[in-house]
Amino acid sequence: MDMIPLKPERRAQLEEYAKRRGLDPATALDDALATYLEWERQDFAEAVEGVRPRLRRCKSRAHQARRVSRGPAPEAWPSGYVDPCPPDACAFI
Repeated sequence: MDMIPLKPERRAQLEEYAKRRGLDPATALDDALATYLEWERQDFAEAVEGVRPRLRRCKSRAHQARRVSRGPAPEAWPSGYVDPCPPDACAFI
């Protein structure tokens, strides 16, 4: 079994956590870590899903830009127009 060093205050917190739940510290740590990692996985998946629609718009815009050789410069866009996918937002594509 690999040992992971813990700060003394973290070890004390872990022992108190385990004691409150009637578990040994190793089991309590494994349960807490598993719970956190599952939460983090779900949070990441939700964040990715939140970005997907904008990514699709960016990809669509990039595709349209390749099809259109010339178009009006941003200065010629109608007043108040907001680009739904500014170029800097598409830098990761």
